[in-house]
Amino acid sequence: MFTNTVQPNIVSLFSSTSSEPLSLFSQQTDGSLAADSFIHFLNDASSLPSPSPPAVLCSMPALDDYDKPNIGYGLHQTVLHIQSPTLRMTFIQSPPKTDPGDRDLGLKHKWLHLQVRNVGREWSFEIGIVDKSGRRGVVRCSTFQKEPKLALSPVPNAQPVLHLPLSFPQPSSRPLTAWSTITLNLPSLIPHFSTLASMNQLDDGEGSRHDINRPATLSATNIPIPSGTYSHLSYIKIYATCRLRRIWLSDLLLDSQVPWEFELYGA
Repeated sequence: MFTNTVQPNIVSLFSSTSSEPLSLFSQQTDGSLAADSFIHFLNDASSLPSPSPPAVLCSMPALDDYDKPNIGYGLHQTVLHIQSPTLRMTFIQSPPKTDPGDRDLGLKHKWLHLQVRNVGREWSFEIGIVDKSGRRGVVRCSTFQKEPKLALSPVPNAQPVLHLPLSFPQPSSRPLTAWSTITLNLPSLIPHFSTLASMNQLDDGEGSRHDINRPATLSATNIPIPSGTYSHLSYIKIYATCRLRRIWLSDLLLDSQVPWEFELYGA
């Protein structure tokens, strides 16, 4: 998608306040759960406008004992609300899943940033990463994952999936806002595939373990795993349930150098 284009130091994939925020994404919801599975733009502080019936917004959790229930420290901005009890069935994805011609983002930046609000439900996002030799893997970060593991799928040509635990700040930490900026160093994720493989921390999805004979290959299925030097990001998928403000990539960890429009301002 961006492989043959000049890539600036910062690339924004999603901004909830832009004119066409989902132009680079496809959407999927669970059609059997019309009241609970939906993707909707609203003002974070007021939760308005309400989604079209029969959809019903979930309540927002309080940040601490002093916070008024269902309000939290929101943003007076339009954000994307992604909600569903069936997490894997409701998501946005880039490149668009409906466009077979754009299957790979091809973005070579080292840092990925997501601005997301914890809405008190399980949440997950995943990315596809590729090494210099073209080996591909999936990194899936989830609030319900307890420890890192490397998982296999029985589907032919499936990519190895690195599951990583993800947590939001605890209410006791007295955060200033319900929003967080999650930052990942993409090259640093590559070694975890080989490390878990060499430690026999391999799961086939049904609880079975496999011996690993070669660090670069999952011997039980002959699936190559990423190793060596990082090449690029191939896709990103954001699952329910969360509120999303922005997704961007950068060459450097910008810290205080981040452009002002990328920062979070509590209400």
